[in-house]
Amino acid sequence: MKPRRRVLAATTALLAAVPLAIAAMSANASIPPPATGWTQVWGDDFNGPNGSLPSSSDWIFDLGHAYPGGPANWGTGEIQNYTNSTQNIRLDGAGNLRITALKDSAGNWTSSRIETQRSNFRPAPGGKLAIEGRIQMPDVTGEAALGYWPAFWALGSPYRGNYWNWPGIGEFDIMENVNGINSVWGVLHCDVAPGGACGEFTGIGNSRACPGASCQSAFHTYRFEWDDAAKTFTWFVDGQSFHQVTQARVGATAWNQMTSHAGYFVLLNLAMGGAFPNALNNNQPTPVAATQSGHSLVVDYVAVYTAGGTPPTTTTPPPGGGSAYSELQAENAAERSGGTVGPAEGGSGVHQIANGGYLKFSGVDFGSGPARQFYARVASGAAGGVSGLVEVRLDSRTAAPAGTFAVGDTGGWDAWRTVPANISDISGVHDVYVTFTSGQPAPYVSVNWVKFGT
Repeated sequence: MKPRRRVLAATTALLAAVPLAIAAMSANASIPPPATGWTQVWGDDFNGPNGSLPSSSDWIFDLGHAYPGGPANWGTGEIQNYTNSTQNIRLDGAGNLRITALKDSAGNWTSSRIETQRSNFRPAPGGKLAIEGRIQMPDVTGEAALGYWPAFWALGSPYRGNYWNWPGIGEFDIMENVNGINSVWGVLHCDVAPGGACGEFTGIGNSRACPGASCQSAFHTYRFEWDDAAKTFTWFVDGQSFHQVTQARVGATAWNQMTSHAGYFVLLNLAMGGAFPNALNNNQPTPVAATQSGHSLVVDYVAVYTAGGTPPTTTTPPPGGGSAYSELQAENAAERSGGTVGPAEGGSGVHQIANGGYLKFSGVDFGSGPARQFYARVASGAAGGVSGLVEVRLDSRTAAPAGTFAVGDTGGWDAWRTVPANISDISGVHDVYVTFTSGQPAPYVSVNWVKFGT
């Protein structure tokens, strides 16, 4: 799951369960309307035929035991293999997403993990962002629950394609739970690990019992709010605040590092085993022989809202150019060699570019900058062993690269990732060439857009 693990200090986790026997609530048919002053900017109500997968236009399926080139076992020690099988993840036909952990006859566990295609969820300057989900944790407790680790959370967009810049890019754990304990954890991860402003690998967290019915027996609404004006992060369950972190607590440097990038993507998953559930099992491995297979994380809806603030002024860039800090659409390049234009994430992109291809964006304005980051939204369904470089060059297609990253199979030609690269300080106005170099003749990358950051 997350690229690390920890146990919350002094186990606020072991709050007593609220002893009320209330039947599990049914799922809503749709996402409820936002509160006054809020606007829904994205959401999924998981309405669809029983046995179907969640929409690939909204979600990316994370598969296996790690991101390509990332930490093993998702950096947390969890043991399951993530799949996109409808045995592990499906819509149930009643307005819910069900992620189910299963153990086969050989003792191997499978489950699922998904993350939003969008990775730019953030408030407008001076405004607010809320990420909310109505969720029922796996309905299993006691020894039979040991190792279950459901989560609803968000990661900073620069993590995509890097996988080694955690925790500086920020992580908001909106809802975590382990071992069937009647508690919800809310945790912030930031800065550096170990130690740092967020006390990694533990993070800054708190927990409480779910109001009324237990977390396992009923749906509850989990919500995270980021207030850019007040410089606060706040966690809620069923409208009740139970955790808050301020900029003053972590310091301006760590705060700015996790709030100044393009935004966040949202994840849902059900892990099995790992450091967190193990730690709350007296540091003994989980799952155990008594852990029951077949329990599900049930999600009624996920929605993202914004409120207030002043959206940044945007202008339509001229063909092939514009501001370096806005998305330069690949299909609008002033010159292109290689690839074909086709649909990409609701718009268009340039698909299946091979060695020797390039994109030229004329008159790109970096201002006083200096720009130190290059980002490209890419996807690849290249065969095993086929990979190549994405390079950015200034003013000439044969100039030395100002920045470079490697890319190979991302999980398919529609499995988009935002990949960052460091670049030398750039300011002023330049023609920007994005070039593609590979040791194989086969296509290895598709590009939706590129942009730069300071």
